[in-house]
Amino acid sequence: MDRAARRPALRSVLAGPVDVAARSLLGCVLTAGGVSVRLTEVEAYAGTGEDPASHAHRGRTERNAIMFGPAGFSYVYFTYGMHWCMNVVTGTPGIASAVLLRAGEVVSGLDAARARRPAVKRDLDLARGPARLCSALGIDRSGYGLDLLSPSSPVRLTWGTTSPPADAISAGPRVGVTGAHDLEWRFWITGDPTVSTYRRHVAKRS
Repeated sequence: MDRAARRPALRSVLAGPVDVAARSLLGCVLTAGGVSVRLTEVEAYAGTGEDPASHAHRGRTERNAIMFGPAGFSYVYFTYGMHWCMNVVTGTPGIASAVLLRAGEVVSGLDAARARRPAVKRDLDLARGPARLCSALGIDRSGYGLDLLSPSSPVRLTWGTTSPPADAISAGPRVGVTGAHDLEWRFWITGDPTVSTYRRHVAKRS
């Protein structure tokens, strides 16, 4: 039996602690709109009262309700009035947590990804950043609340052919957050050229 066959069900892994689930998502493949992306960078967010950078920090709202479970569903949100970003819900139902998909490598459907992002000059940059990743895959509001592990879902998350070993995963502060700046809950495949650039949040001067 090969290593892939011995891997546990993806939903059971996602149902665990958010930082563990985040690491496990590296190397997984997200497929939508005729494009597949191998995930190379993710960012973990906990729930109510635990993580000031989380959308669920202050409790359940209509926008963040899907973050409260069950694991394996999609939380898609609109940001800066122009971009869609996608999270994978993790943890125990009733306790909010999710993992932001920050970057990946397009492994199939290159022509479709290029057509959606015609200004991008390098294929390595097609899904380099959370908004670019959603754009390359054609993910928008309609992706909210989908069961990513269902074979019939239009947006599908699966194990990749290989998973990076623990010593090939780096961790560091999350990008551009306004709270818990130094919590090392951003995880990426070390040295992968599709990983996005780190930018610490800088408060605006009054």
